[in-house]
Amino acid sequence: MIDAAPVFEYTISARYGGVTVLDQIQGSLRSGEIVSLVGLSGSGKTTLSMSLLQLLQYRGGTVSGSIRLHGRELFGLPAGELRNVRGKEIGYVPQSPTAALNPRLRIQTLLDETWGAHATGKPPAGFYEELLGSVSLPADAEFRRKYASSLSVGQGQRLLIALGILHKPAVLLADEPTSALDVITQSQILKLLSELARRSNMAMLFISHDLQAVASFSSRVEILHRGRVVETGAPAEIFRNPVHPFTQELVRSLPRGF
Repeated sequence: MIDAAPVFEYTISARYGGVTVLDQIQGSLRSGEIVSLVGLSGSGKTTLSMSLLQLLQYRGGTVSGSIRLHGRELFGLPAGELRNVRGKEIGYVPQSPTAALNPRLRIQTLLDETWGAHATGKPPAGFYEELLGSVSLPADAEFRRKYASSLSVGQGQRLLIALGILHKPAVLLADEPTSALDVITQSQILKLLSELARRSNMAMLFISHDLQAVASFSSRVEILHRGRVVETGAPAEIFRNPVHPFTQELVRSLPRGF
């Protein structure tokens, strides 16, 4: 169920040196809503996710503006407070499990470290089993003893999602989480994310370069072009009646009959 009031709102600009990458990007997310932000490579998609997590400074960038969660201003909070927000109230799913998961760590260790980042003691009995089951991964102890390096790409992506939602965040930022997957696994992950958003009433920003992939998945689609959102609307509106020339070009590039 999508709530009426936004749970997450932002208006930000981002720069690398003298180059503006995002220019007054505005957005809002409501609980239970999936907003897909679609743009070509180099359009600023990953810069947006790093900006919203307030991590862009570690990549040499600067951000200005406002980021509000449940009406609370997050921009400019002390580093310690921001670390508590990241991972707990705002979850993050990166693009590649190969790059994001330490191959030398066991799955159990990854779960324990993610839990311990924002909680004390041990999780409730059955917590990990329920979490892994919710992302269609084996929940038994034998699976959790495996090293991250032994997982398939699809399993690794499911584990990243599990780690991203472990603390039941109000907002999940998913940055190209299906780009490294085959078509069948991609479809499974999109279905999984949709079910998770609906079941937990979580707001989700799904960042992608693939307009076709988000067609039946999103509550709303936003088109990012040259650092600005040039068009926003329901998927049916975007596909049937694109207004901006760039959106029209994207829609024309889709397979005939889509």
